[in-house]
Formats: sequence, C-alpha cells, structure tokens
Amino acid sequence: MSKFSEYFTAGVLGGFMSFAGVSHLTHQREEFQAQVPDWFPGSKDAVVVASGVAEIVLGAGLLLSRRRRADFGVTLAAFYTAIFPGNIAQYAERHNGFGLDTDTKRFVRLLFQPVLIAGALHAAGLPAKK
Repeated sequence: MSKFSEYFTAGVLGGFMSFAGVSHLTHQREEFQAQVPDWFPGSKDAVVVASGVAEIVLGAGLLLSRRRRADFGVTLAAFYTAIFPGNIAQYAERHNGFGLDTDTKRFVRLLFQPVLIAGALHAAGLPAKK
C-alpha cells in the first residue's frame, strides 16, 4: 500500500478516535458507561474517563505526529485489542448502547474490531514492506 493510504488511514482513525474520546468525556458519557462490563472492577465512570483521555491522546498523536505515527498506530492497535473483551461482554451480557440493541447488531460489531486493529497497524506503516 502507498504512503498516502497510510496517512489517510491515520487521519481517519485519528479524527474518529479524537471525537470518540471527547464524546467519552461529554455528551456520550452515560452511553459509554453502559458498555463497561459488569465484571470489570472499579468505577465505570473512571474507566470511561480514562479510556476517553487515551483515545484523545492516540487520535491526536495519529493526526499530529508524523515522526511518531508508527508508535501511535501500534499503541492504538494494542488499545483496540485491550478493549475487545469489553465488546464481547456487551454481546454476552446483552447491554444496549449506541443503537446496538439486538444480539445480531452486537455480534456484527465484534467483526469490525479486527478491521480497526488492522487499520491502526496500517496507519503505523505495518506490516513493513520488503
């Protein structure tokens, strides 16, 4: 793939993550709290705030740091991997949120997590070209 597609992917994911992070801290805060698994220890609000800050940092890093874009992309892929159990829990526990109000919708969402991981790695310039 071309450098353009890496930069484009970084821009799209960076904008998406920055917006999502701000949403965690503002108008969608309760919606995000509903997605924190019941089994997760601690305050659901603290989890939402911490993940929102992480998303803002990762999104801004992809948008603004050309020199460290690879680091931000790899870290975002790790973040997407780390939150995947929460997405599975939303499906298993049948929590509604963001219009995911049926088992089918929640299951289809699970299929997109590997796409996000691959996109973050692509934005990072991985896999390396030979």
